[in-house]
Amino acid sequence: MEIEKFRYDNKIVKQFAYATILWGLVGMLVGLWAALQLVYPSLNLGISQTTFGRLRPLHTNAVIFAFVGNGIFMGVYYSLQRLCKARMFSDLLSKIHFWGWQLIIVAAALTLPFGFTTGKEYAELEWPIDIAIALIWVVFGWNMFGTIIKRRERHLYVAIWFFIATFVTVAMLHIVNSFEIPVSLLKSYSWYAGVQDALVQWWYGHNAVAFFLTTPYLGLMYYFIPKAANRPVYSYRLSIIHFWALIFLYIWAGPHHLLYTALPDWAQSLGVVFSVMLIAPSWGGMINGLLTLRGAWDKVREDVVLKFMVVAITAYGMATFEGPMLSLKSVNAISHFTDWTIAHVHVGALGWNGFLTFGILYWLIPRLFQTDLYSKKLANWHFWLGTLGILFYAVPMYWAGFEQSKMWKQFTEEGQLQYQFIETVVRMKPFYMLRSVGGTMYLIGAIMMAYNLIKTVKIGNFLADEEAEAAPLAAAYKEHNEEHWHRWIERRPVQLLLLSLALVLVGGVIEMVPTFLIESNIPTIASVKPYTPLELQGRDIYVREGCYTCHSQMVRPFRSETARYGEYSKAGEFIYDHPFQWGSKRTGPDLARIGGKYPDSWHYNHMLEPTSMAEYSIMPNYSWLLDNNLDTASTPAKIRAMITLGVPYPKDYDKIANKDLMKQANEIAANLKNDKIETASDKEIVAIIAYLQRLGKDIKAQPVNKN
Repeated sequence: MEIEKFRYDNKIVKQFAYATILWGLVGMLVGLWAALQLVYPSLNLGISQTTFGRLRPLHTNAVIFAFVGNGIFMGVYYSLQRLCKARMFSDLLSKIHFWGWQLIIVAAALTLPFGFTTGKEYAELEWPIDIAIALIWVVFGWNMFGTIIKRRERHLYVAIWFFIATFVTVAMLHIVNSFEIPVSLLKSYSWYAGVQDALVQWWYGHNAVAFFLTTPYLGLMYYFIPKAANRPVYSYRLSIIHFWALIFLYIWAGPHHLLYTALPDWAQSLGVVFSVMLIAPSWGGMINGLLTLRGAWDKVREDVVLKFMVVAITAYGMATFEGPMLSLKSVNAISHFTDWTIAHVHVGALGWNGFLTFGILYWLIPRLFQTDLYSKKLANWHFWLGTLGILFYAVPMYWAGFEQSKMWKQFTEEGQLQYQFIETVVRMKPFYMLRSVGGTMYLIGAIMMAYNLIKTVKIGNFLADEEAEAAPLAAAYKEHNEEHWHRWIERRPVQLLLLSLALVLVGGVIEMVPTFLIESNIPTIASVKPYTPLELQGRDIYVREGCYTCHSQMVRPFRSETARYGEYSKAGEFIYDHPFQWGSKRTGPDLARIGGKYPDSWHYNHMLEPTSMAEYSIMPNYSWLLDNNLDTASTPAKIRAMITLGVPYPKDYDKIANKDLMKQANEIAANLKNDKIETASDKEIVAIIAYLQRLGKDIKAQPVNKN
């Protein structure tokens, strides 16, 4: 039999490994900084670029797309070549992919702190960067499929199934969620509005977790755990069930992020049902991973790589059990908008993604550099610091979530709310401090890993082009007796891709089409009018400052919420919101009914010095809003964009919009002057006051308890 000789490309693996380590440290450091700001608000530093609202999106993007993203590509480029017995399809495409992805990360780091954001969680990057992401993702897919097509191995191993599903689904999610209309080079509005935007966003947001943070890492689990343990995967049949059930069920689960909101009940119920069903395939994958180590537990006790991987799989199991539980309405009524959700997310991120990445790095770097790990002792210290860090992070956040929910819902015997919202903020500080201790421990462990791997690199000799040999694919095409039926699809990557796409499309289409096409799902309210030009400008400032990271705009139909905030929210209220601003966390109170609750001067002073209005506030001051001139030159373009999106402004309103803007701004400036506050009417503070004073006014508010 003819044997072909070739070389694996380890240079691209090394580059992505280095990027994983670098961006991991950056993302964790920014996350720790943001966490400490909730304990020590002075760490916001009094400048716009370093407030919590600007840093939180930077942290999430750095961890998800920079740290985990580079970790995915590192693992895929290493494993795919060996599973296909072929060098990557194109060295040039590999380089374009690597440098393109790093430039996207740098672009995110330069734009998000300066307030260039779409305001959609996990999808904050503006439209030029979205286009770049789509293009580089296509480069990745082209390179991956080119490698698969020229493979020398007939069957596609289970890890490759997950890589294929990741590629096609992430492409679909990103493109659909990123439909937006540009206003300028770094400003756009979501094509969707209100309830529809919320559905699309959390269809994307939940499945970004599913198909960026989960499926590719499951592929890496199926490759690296057997390699590290030197054992075969426990069950081939279980891996088949795990894969197909997971990708079909996951795509339906997004609406569980929107329970008790204005989303139609039928969509919420679909999200709940499919979320609960997800337990089965998720735990099937966890069991398959853990049982792969059966008979190797003595090795686990000695091998730090396997220690990291076992904790990673365990964290995956915990997170994928907790997720379906949180989707139950009775549990979600307690957890949503609280720090319980933060704990849940970080068990997955720190445990599953972080620890599996660390384990792969510890296994991979010594092999690339043909040496032993510099210090197993340091690696073990990292393991224990990281594990304790996760516990110190998660346990206080679980406790904090329960405390928040109990305090928000507690009534006195007389039927009044027992606690003011600010009291819940004060109660959270010890938990936030403990969370920061856990984050610090986790970061120190990662720094130790970086030092350990740098020393390993220095004593090693890098193998850039690793020699390999294998029979050509034609030689592998022999018929086998009693083959498993699933082998048919494993030989056909294009059909596997198309079938995966069909399965993930089903859920999205069934949930979205009725919401978009059946008018009764989003009933309109005659009293709801478009934002005035000044309010629209103020809303854009609100989005720019990341206010949605701490404040919700969704009053749920609970007695405690209607007593605290006013009438529960209706779908028709949000038809002009591009994007929606319902939020996912209440570090501060809900703002859906804030309009008219306080005078203009209250909002002015609250932005200037929050503690002057609420003594124990942890909100940053926004003094620059008092100094920045409002960009009225952008008003006509924004009005035209809104008209394109279907907002019913009068014909040619863009030509006179600034006249109405200044009229309303002068009225607010006059109100402030009456309260002995002198400010020019063309300042940003005036616009954001206009927006806040508008919230909830289109719906006649019920009496509100001032607590």
